[in-house]
This record gives sequence, C-alpha cells and structure tokens, in this order.
Amino acid sequence: MNQPAMFEKRIRRALRICWTPTLVLNLSGCLPTWAAQPIRALLVTGGCCHPYAEQAEILSKGISARAHVSWNIVNQGGTAKDSRIALYQKRDWAKGFDIVVHNECFADLADVAWVQRITTPHHAGVAAVVIHCAMHSYRDAKTDEWHKFLGVASHRHERARQFEIRTRNQLHPIMRGFPARWQPPGSDELYVIDQLMPTAEVLADAYGVETRANQACVWTNQYGRSRVFGVTAGHFNRTLEDDDYLSLVTRGFLWAVGKLGPDGNPTAGYGPKH
Repeated sequence: MNQPAMFEKRIRRALRICWTPTLVLNLSGCLPTWAAQPIRALLVTGGCCHPYAEQAEILSKGISARAHVSWNIVNQGGTAKDSRIALYQKRDWAKGFDIVVHNECFADLADVAWVQRITTPHHAGVAAVVIHCAMHSYRDAKTDEWHKFLGVASHRHERARQFEIRTRNQLHPIMRGFPARWQPPGSDELYVIDQLMPTAEVLADAYGVETRANQACVWTNQYGRSRVFGVTAGHFNRTLEDDDYLSLVTRGFLWAVGKLGPDGNPTAGYGPKH
C-alpha cells in the first residue's frame, strides 16, 4: 500500500471541502443586487373614504420598482369606518412578515382589545409603514397604544388644499434625494398632529393655514422592538403616484426593516430586481 499517495488523496479531498464554501463566499460579492431573499411585506388596506384597491396597486408596484419585496395584500372591511376585518381576528396575523404597511381607514372602531391585538406584533418587532388615514384609524379608543405605535396622535385634518412639505432633517437617510421643499401634486389633506410621541423624530412638516402651526408630515418612530415610518400625505391617488412620494415611502420602508444605507440607497441585495 502506497501510504504517501493515500495521504495526498486525503489532503486533496480536505482541501476541496474547505475550498468550496470559500469560493461561494467570494462569489457572493459578485451576485446581483437582488440575490437576497425578498423583504416579506403585508399591505393592509380597506375602509372609508379612499380608493384602496387602486392605492394598493400603486404602492405595491411603486415600492417593488425600487426595492426587493414580496407582497401579500389584504383588502378587507369594505367602505365602513368600523369594520373588524378578518385578518386581525387571528392573534398571529402578522406571523411570517418582516413589515406591515398600514393604509387603512377605520376611524370609528374604538375597541381597546382590538387595538392591542393589532399593535402587539409590532411591539414585538414587526416593522411598519403607516400612511394617511392609518393615523385616524382607532383614534378614539380609550388607550394610547395606537398612538404610541404610530408616533403621533391625530383626530382631524385641514381642508384639502395645496401645501408645501419642508424637509427638517436632510441628513437622515430617508430624506436623501427628497426635495427640501415639495408640494403634493394638486391638493391633499394636511393632518393636524395633536401629539408627537417622545419616541418619534420629525423629518418633514408643513404649515397649516387653519391651525396656523407647523404640522408633522413625515417622521420615524421606535415602538418597542420595531421601527415605524409615517407619512400623512396620501389622500389622492395622484399623490401616491408621484415619483418623489414613492421614493420617500420606499426609503422609509427600507429604513424600517434595516435595509437602507446611510446614503439613502438600499443595502446590497435589496435594490429593485431588474
């Protein structure tokens, strides 16, 4: 038996075993930017006062054009203001998702237990984006938990008109590339912010003609273990379709799941799939 030859074969076999994962690791840096697993997103929509089926399509397609996302869209509750939608009947309703986009309008539903059922998975770590009438949903429940989750409390808005949104923190990654001054196309609704939670940071605001005060329009919030991004503009489809608006919401979305770089671009693997 030729022992040196056998020893050499064993060495070569060991080298192949050790070399293979090293090669994979080295090649991983050359993979396309969308090679990572997509962000698992749930879009919850429905309720009063907005064309939510159309807005769900605008938001999901617009964000997917800018980030690597897999969507599950739930549109429930019809046009009522107080619907207890089937999704939230399940205690583990957010299981399997990295982030939930709330674009719903159930302003007359004030059940405290219901609010706690919605906020519990967020407090435990499921990230969120909250848009427009999400701020008025569950607003009169006898608990502050929804407002703590949002980062703001609001119960009304000014009349729809044109207004100018002004960036307050241009260095924040979410605001990279967003104009210092931006107007929603046409008119929109400026929400009156009654309270800003201490866990929230205002990124942009607008002057309210009726309130004669600046109103937060764009912000971030820390709720328990989760990051939350909020924006109040978004009543009309034309606002949601605007390129600056969709890019802003996408950066907020990526920031919430920790996939936004300091330069305002998606981190490796989470850019759009071309």
